Amino acid sequence: MSAGHSVEAKEAPYYYVPADSGHPVRSALALLVTALGAAAWINGVDIGKWMVLVGLLSLVTVLYFWFGDAISESEGGLNSKRVDVSYRWGMSWFIFSEVMFFAGFFGALWYVRTITTPWLGDLDHKLLLWPDFTAQWPNFGPAGVVEHFQTVGPFWLPTINTALLLSSGVTLTIAHHALRENHRGKTIFWLACTILLGFIFVACQAMEYHHAYTELNLRFNSGAYGSLFFMLTGFHGFHVIMGATMLTVILVRLLRGHFTADHHFGFEGAAWYWHFVDVVWLGLYLFVYWL
Repeated sequence: MSAGHSVEAKEAPYYYVPADSGHPVRSALALLVTALGAAAWINGVDIGKWMVLVGLLSLVTVLYFWFGDAISESEGGLNSKRVDVSYRWGMSWFIFSEVMFFAGFFGALWYVRTITTPWLGDLDHKLLLWPDFTAQWPNFGPAGVVEHFQTVGPFWLPTINTALLLSSGVTLTIAHHALRENHRGKTIFWLACTILLGFIFVACQAMEYHHAYTELNLRFNSGAYGSLFFMLTGFHGFHVIMGATMLTVILVRLLRGHFTADHHFGFEGAAWYWHFVDVVWLGLYLFVYWL
């Protein structure tokens, strides 16, 4: 999010290589503390949750200064066209890795519904192992150990959330075109609308989770359906929070006078990520709530 240039900045004629930095080592240590704390926490060690908190706060602090350095380099005119291209490739590969991440969970959903469930309901399994199992999706498991639950339908919160994210994609596109036309005030307004829609989405999803837990008895341990439902929607919600945070940073930078009509990849990179989040939600809406 740092390959933009200010009005005063001049493009460097060379490929800028920053000086040695301790940020990668610090971020690695913060992640290590977080991982060790999480492992201790889930195994009942009291200090684990505090290690997670310290690790996450340390990571946020390191990233704040790391991105701050990158932004300073960009605004100081140190980034050439080649650096800009490297930022674009980096963001592209990052989004591709996220596509593969969600593809794994969508693949698990397809495998359980299309292959495993009919397989457990065939004649051999019904005669030898689970005679009472019905091969339908969702189900309560072949051994009857899953508590009964109700599924989450598409109405109304998921549909409202779909409208919110699609609307946010439109407002973000308007903001991008306004920035390309050098209408800074219009850009700020529509970007702020996008961020607001994103956080409203998160609030609606929190309401949906509360409804699922308290009224539908749908939990993370509700068989394959519950696990996949919360993994897919939960990770997507986390990505919405991250995307809205990225856009908030871009909004602050716009308020400080960063970016021009010709040099604003920081804005574009965050916009790419947000549109990716929109597309993933459309897949969730169809394959988790409807089909």
